[in-house]
Amino acid sequence: MMFLDYLWVFLVGGTICMIGEILIIATNITSARILVLFELTGVFLEAIGVFSFVSDFAKAGINVPIVGFGASLARGVIGAVKTNGLLGIFSGGLMATAAGISAAVFFAYIFGLIFKAKTK
Repeated sequence: MMFLDYLWVFLVGGTICMIGEILIIATNITSARILVLFELTGVFLEAIGVFSFVSDFAKAGINVPIVGFGASLARGVIGAVKTNGLLGIFSGGLMATAAGISAAVFFAYIFGLIFKAKTK
């Protein structure tokens, strides 16, 4: 049973990455716009209530890529709007993802100290 979980994680995550690669190769869409497209996909799936079902099935395959970050933002906003009203639109997403954002900034700083950037 555990093998099937790993298989689905790999297939879903790999499919997301494959879609990104196809968009980069076949279109003139920049990687930044593809990143935003994937994040908005997560927001959309969370907003219509489908993301939790996909997440139960695909687990880390959908949660680890940027699609999961978009869903976390949307989940935070939805929860904050329910408790704080319309002001939750501005605070909910950041409150829900603050730990992940802080970790990314911290580790980027550490790696910036360790490694020296080179221009191409």
